[in-house]
Amino acid sequence: MAMAVTLTLDGPRATLTLDRPAKRNALDLAMWEALPALIERAMAHSAVRLLIVTGRGGAFCAGADIGEFATHAADPAWRARNNAAIRATQVTLARAAKPVLAAIDGDAIGGGLGLALACDIRLATAASRFGMTPAKLGLVYPLHDTKLLVDAVGPAQAKRMLFTARIMDAANAERIGLIDEVVADLPAAIDDFAARVVALSATTQTAAKAIVRRILDGATDDDAATAAQFDAAFASADFVAGVAAFHAKHPGQTSGRRGPP
Repeated sequence: MAMAVTLTLDGPRATLTLDRPAKRNALDLAMWEALPALIERAMAHSAVRLLIVTGRGGAFCAGADIGEFATHAADPAWRARNNAAIRATQVTLARAAKPVLAAIDGDAIGGGLGLALACDIRLATAASRFGMTPAKLGLVYPLHDTKLLVDAVGPAQAKRMLFTARIMDAANAERIGLIDEVVADLPAAIDDFAARVVALSATTQTAAKAIVRRILDGATDDDAATAAQFDAAFASADFVAGVAAFHAKHPGQTSGRRGPP
């Protein structure tokens, strides 16, 4: 049987595709268990600058495979294995070193929305729908997954979504910050975002992502590691190239500061 999740490498872009359209890309245990290694493979590839997470066949991901869950949920060993696989996927994706873009066309519900929330940026089409629905099944989401939701929309909106299991359209999702932009042409928007990422400094992008993650995890000030990172950037190849490019465009200017009037 063909694998229901695939990784494609194309120069600076890696694309992780959920490919189970008959089930609206619902995630079964095999898919959850496959995802962390594929994410790590993309991050480890030296040419890759951006990972794109998407779904095939008119859905991003309808969530967990409820049929599989209902069949095995009474088995503690299966539950432990399933929970470990979900956590490994969410943690690996949320803490991936390089930028990660969720490209959403169609439903992103439950665990599918959780997967999108573990990405850095979320672009969606107007046809997309979103919801966090554990209350429909009497389930409780882990703290890590719930924090990703709170980080995106704030505590009040997160509670509203979890209390009501409301399915919202893309316009409302954008309004509350659940997604970053509703786009008319998703492939073109992906191309534009990828081109902007690839054109700029990987040093800045990876460092900024790590610092934002530390802030979200509770850090409030620099330590020796972040201070050293700031200092080391001035000796990086990206800085040297950036300064050279700046002077090539502005040969008569030696500083970004203006003198007195």
